[in-house]
Amino acid sequence: MNNIIKIALGAAIILSMGATTASASPDKGKKLYIKKLKSACGISGGAMAGKHTVDEWTEINADGKLADEIKTICPKATDKALKGKYLEHYFDFFKEFGSDSGNVPSC
Repeated sequence: MNNIIKIALGAAIILSMGATTASASPDKGKKLYIKKLKSACGISGGAMAGKHTVDEWTEINADGKLADEIKTICPKATDKALKGKYLEHYFDFFKEFGSDSGNVPSC
């Protein structure tokens, strides 16, 4: 009986972690960019995402330097706009519309 409970709890934890990761989206990132960063950056979302290629955005994010890179491009961006909970969405947006992606956002 204890083994079944342990397996069920383990499965629930794994599934909840997967759901959290899958919750980021380019659409939410676009909305957050428009709301939190566009006025501070002074450029459109497409221009911002086009600052790097998809691979460069992926590498920046993997190195944990996404907030630093946003701050470099947009020095007026507030720390409040760069909270950790927003970064995964910004990343998905920038990755989706990177300079070599062929995609153009409508913001």
